[in-house]
Amino acid sequence: MARFTRLDVLNTMLDLGLIPVFYHKDIEVAKKIVAACAAGGARVIEFTNRGDFAYHVFTELSRHFAQTDPQVILGVGSIVDAPTAAMYIASGANFVVGPLLNAEVARLCNRRKIAYSPGCGSASEIAEAEELGVEIVKVFPGSSVGGPGFVKAILGPCPWTRIMPTGGVEATKESINAWFKAGVACVGMGSNLITKEAVAAGDFEAISRNVAQALAWIKEVRG
Repeated sequence: MARFTRLDVLNTMLDLGLIPVFYHKDIEVAKKIVAACAAGGARVIEFTNRGDFAYHVFTELSRHFAQTDPQVILGVGSIVDAPTAAMYIASGANFVVGPLLNAEVARLCNRRKIAYSPGCGSASEIAEAEELGVEIVKVFPGSSVGGPGFVKAILGPCPWTRIMPTGGVEATKESINAWFKAGVACVGMGSNLITKEAVAAGDFEAISRNVAQALAWIKEVRG
């Protein structure tokens, strides 16, 4: 069961502007990655459902941070069907993210008051997601669907839309400035933020620094 309300999750996403995204099969490494992101200032973190027994890793992460750092808001990504979403929600997922839009997942999340951000790549998909109750729409893959220009084009006729691009957001001031000036509500960042090199070296302080720097750039561009 989610420990945070949907409103709390969505407002925290909007306030911070950054959702780190990662997967790791080793629970101890995963704990250190989440802790590093939280230390850098990112309380909302997406663990992707991408490997064998990923669900078991997430369950342990959820139990661990509920006790050691209850302010951490864990969610799940790469969800494409309602049964899988239900499993993660039962293990404490506070939000659900997917690479595509699935109406059954949307209805499930609405019943449980869980934030759902499906991947959309067109104005029609975004509109359909919003009709299903989605507050923050994931644009995926961000760079492939048109980058910041796509966001700006969508917000012209649909200024009420809240967009979170994932895929194509780089951990640079230039990239972050471009996306936020285009009008994104927040961004999801994976390997550009939580680098393979830092994880392999066990340099979790580097991940904290990356997160803190990205948050500082977001704050600066927002003014």
